[in-house]
Amino acid sequence: MSDNVIKFRKPVPPKQPRPGLRKLVVALCVVAAFALAWAYFAFIAPGGL
Repeated sequence: MSDNVIKFRKPVPPKQPRPGLRKLVVALCVVAAFALAWAYFAFIAPGGL
């Protein structure tokens, strides 16, 4: 066939975002925030608190 013929193809659908991965990242951020708060009060904060 000729190279100047337009080939009509169905476009590749975009990848759907994975909601499970987002929930995992949010959960890890929450756990990290609690860990940092605990470390602050356990090691850095003055004893009077």
